[in-house]
Amino acid sequence: MGQQEKTLTEKESLDLITMMINKAKDSYHDTGIGAIMWGLVIAICSLEKFSEIYFDYRLPFDIYLLTIVAVIPSIFISIREKKQKKVKSYDDIYMDYLWLGFGISIFLMVLIVNNILADHSPLLKDDYKALSQNRIDWVDFRFSEFVSPLFLLLYGFPTFVTGATCKFKPMLWGGIFCWACCVVTVYTPLKIDLLLTGFAAIIAWLIPGILMEREYRLYKKAQERTNV
Repeated sequence: MGQQEKTLTEKESLDLITMMINKAKDSYHDTGIGAIMWGLVIAICSLEKFSEIYFDYRLPFDIYLLTIVAVIPSIFISIREKKQKKVKSYDDIYMDYLWLGFGISIFLMVLIVNNILADHSPLLKDDYKALSQNRIDWVDFRFSEFVSPLFLLLYGFPTFVTGATCKFKPMLWGGIFCWACCVVTVYTPLKIDLLLTGFAAIIAWLIPGILMEREYRLYKKAQERTNV
């Protein structure tokens, strides 16, 4: 009798663990809104910079300031999505810290480029102009615009890890695409760098975000039918 009770207890424990795992899996459905927003923001900024250089004009402000503005709605989106999730799984916590680390890395990269390396910008600009003034593809030098490989390197890391961890192939391949563009932009002119950065944002974030949003809507509809 005692052995039977022990067997039943073990079975019940396994059933409970299985139920909790399935519940956590069912609760993990990203709306994709954050990925869509950042994909659009980075793509717009990069393609607008390309337009400035191609058509030889400058906006009265740096278009990349939009990335700072976008932080505010992204925080609200993140808070709202966390409230909608019924279960906080280990993967959720891991992803939170992964993308938090990514955000801090981007901030530090911008800080380094715009402040520490800015001290060398006048010298670099004069040398660049002297070497390139007879070239057809010469552009007004701003050092901060020549660091696309570094940003693409950062873009690829959390995107690849998220895609691999969540087994979401569009984001997995998006991260790989960012790294491929990172290598290419080492050898290409600034115009191509900006185009590739814009395309990388579309491939790595915008398209996967749209796919996630569509899956999320289907998941919510299935839940509603189940609850009826």
